[in-house]
Amino acid sequence: MIAWILTGLGLLILLFAGDSLVKGAVNLSLRLGVPALIVSLTIVAFGTSAPELLIAIKAVLEQSPGIALGNVVGSNTANILLVLGVPALLASLHTSECDSRRNYIQMMVATILFVVICYVGPLNWMSGIALLSSLALILYGAMGEARAHRRAGGEAQDLEGLEEADPDMPYWRIGIFLVLGLVGLPLGASLLVENASIIARTYGVSDTVIGLTLVALGTSLPELATTVMAALRRQADVALGNVIGSNMFNLLGIMGVASFFGHIPVPPAFLAFDLWVMMAASLVLIPFVFFKVDITRPIGVLLTALYVIYVVIVIV
Repeated sequence: MIAWILTGLGLLILLFAGDSLVKGAVNLSLRLGVPALIVSLTIVAFGTSAPELLIAIKAVLEQSPGIALGNVVGSNTANILLVLGVPALLASLHTSECDSRRNYIQMMVATILFVVICYVGPLNWMSGIALLSSLALILYGAMGEARAHRRAGGEAQDLEGLEEADPDMPYWRIGIFLVLGLVGLPLGASLLVENASIIARTYGVSDTVIGLTLVALGTSLPELATTVMAALRRQADVALGNVIGSNMFNLLGIMGVASFFGHIPVPPAFLAFDLWVMMAASLVLIPFVFFKVDITRPIGVLLTALYVIYVVIVIV
């Protein structure tokens, strides 16, 4: 029981610490004059994925690489089926009004690259170089788009999508947010990984299964909260962009960095099932990205149900 309580406490700390880090980083960048769109593509993406990153590093160092791998793959599956499915139950996502084709193609390339690397063998520092180099190329292209957008006079729209943005926030308050985030994230990650491993050993469940379910679901909470608010405010572009960006950063950034801290073996069952579920979930987005189909409530029910079925299969 104590392990479950501490696991839940770790998830809560990660949630609030990640939010604090994002607020502090965004407002510090705005005070220093860094373009808001670049902030959203880099610092915000890192901040919301920081829990997954720290959990992955901690898991590899603690000889529980299954949690690191399962967390990322499970989070990517949850991001599409659950993070888009649940908000659609509350309000339809009008994805027909969005143009995210380029980013979606980048996400699929990142997914294919990651699957190929997993089949080649255990993830190591060479895998990390390949993944991080790909992320650098994507971010470089995004920064070029941001500069072009600013030259076209899009600054107001840049700030509109960032609720954390307050150009007049005092530096002392920014500092508090940054400290809370930087202190809370490693504390939450430590609590979550250690107690999730205890739970796994107690019930005879593998680290990989815990990573695919409990840890993945917990670290997807920030994305879920963001997408729910976007759906209620009829901001489908924010919802879809949040999922696509998070999935790219999870595969290229988090697993890229974690690969430098030790070898990450890929279990045979993972190669046979979980990676392909993640790939199939990614392909589910094709109608919404390319054929201007809205994510309505019936589709939300279907996506959510598919995620529940997946979790049951993984646990059983």
